[in-house]
Amino acid sequence: MTMTIEQLITSPEGKTLEFKRDLSSPMPLLKTLVAFANTAGGKLIVGIDDDKKVVGVEHPLDEEERLCSLIADSISPRLVPNVELMTFEAKTLLVVEVFLSGTRPHWLKSEGPENGVFVRLGSTNRQADRELISELQRGVAGISFDSLPMPHLSIVDLDITAIKSDFSAKTIDESTLQSLKIITREQGKAVPTQGGVLLYGKDRRFHFDDAWIQCGRFIGTDKADIFDHIDLHDPLPQAVDSIMLFLKKHAMRGADFSEIRRKDIWSIPINILREVVINALVHADYSHRGTPIRIAFFDNRIEIESPGLLLPGLTVDDMKRGVSQIRNPIIARVFRELDLIEQWGSGIPGIFREVKARKLPEPVIEEFAGRVRFTIPLTKPLTLTPEQSRKTQTKTLSTQSGVESGVESGVESKMALQVLALLQKAPLAKAEIAKALGKEKPTRYLNDLMKRLIENKQAAYTIPEKPNSRLQKYRLTDKGRALLTTEHTDDTEKWKNK
Repeated sequence: MTMTIEQLITSPEGKTLEFKRDLSSPMPLLKTLVAFANTAGGKLIVGIDDDKKVVGVEHPLDEEERLCSLIADSISPRLVPNVELMTFEAKTLLVVEVFLSGTRPHWLKSEGPENGVFVRLGSTNRQADRELISELQRGVAGISFDSLPMPHLSIVDLDITAIKSDFSAKTIDESTLQSLKIITREQGKAVPTQGGVLLYGKDRRFHFDDAWIQCGRFIGTDKADIFDHIDLHDPLPQAVDSIMLFLKKHAMRGADFSEIRRKDIWSIPINILREVVINALVHADYSHRGTPIRIAFFDNRIEIESPGLLLPGLTVDDMKRGVSQIRNPIIARVFRELDLIEQWGSGIPGIFREVKARKLPEPVIEEFAGRVRFTIPLTKPLTLTPEQSRKTQTKTLSTQSGVESGVESGVESKMALQVLALLQKAPLAKAEIAKALGKEKPTRYLNDLMKRLIENKQAAYTIPEKPNSRLQKYRLTDKGRALLTTEHTDDTEKWKNK
């Protein structure tokens, strides 16, 4: 919708709007025009002071000619914006409209193509680093970062076991991997794509330093005192459940297992939270260096941060309306094949519709310092104290796996104890464990839990030399048996007797 000049003047400065009093300092103005062209377009209005007072432009025709000359002489590649003179309150304004450019990145000639590229971040201009400049170039060429081949690698560098676990209904062979674009043909041989390695690479961190997830539960409403944390290095599709396990564990309100089965006790909207987590994993800029995806749980909110600004041409308002641009089409394709996402662009509008229908506090989406943050307010505050922190930290068995001994109400600790109690009677296949837990078949949650119990040496395979054998069962280890003899006696006894 095109805004009138009156509507523009009464709007706040932001990603696509800026005001200037005059042309006395042309460099900031030129940076803004470059940033508009590289980011999402925008309008610059000259003749308005810092207090939003309309002061107008003296000698408007001369100033229009001067501005056009400055743009032509100072910006490369050539930028040709719309420049108009408009009248408001008997004063003349100079309105410069810039569209997202198909020849981006643009830069200031005086700074050069390495230092003179700027993008828009909120109401400010930010100098683009090398990674961001590369993304701007790829966007114009129609190339995504995750589709690029990795010719120095081969299929053996992919975790085929994890792929088979996720795509259990498919025959995983070279043809399937190529159709999913996990691999591609490069110089006559099959090699992983960057998306394939990000999704299922055995040594993902070696190739992509920050392709992991950092989760933390903090005491209070800032990061001064941490209560619990976990670093996740799972294949991206499996990381969804691992993140949700961590968040659910800290969203519990001290209920026992019978309460968990009987009613919804979460103090946060889990389905909304899951959608935001998936959005962060799918749309993160994995070319960005410096920080991983971060999930921060505070007493009053949950913040989910992913590296990278919004793609050129996209604004927060666009996202809320369902405008969708896929930064990582290969990662998105795999997530869709696994039913982790539905149709493109439906997730964010669906979140805001549900929030409104349930009369919940509205989430906030922000761009800052090369990252996008999605903040979800809690429906009820979950207050922690330093005393609780010290008590729980003495009982943590493994923050890396999320399976705890001595946790008062964590979902995964309950499930782990239930599984170990079942194995105390006799070795069981995964399908038998699922049935004993009231499930028709093993869930991804159970698959991940069994993997962690194996990694923690609390359970072991009965056929260790053939982990994927159809005759495979799980047995209790001495470490698992020791866990059952701790303070969880009441919880484990009822499961040992089932």
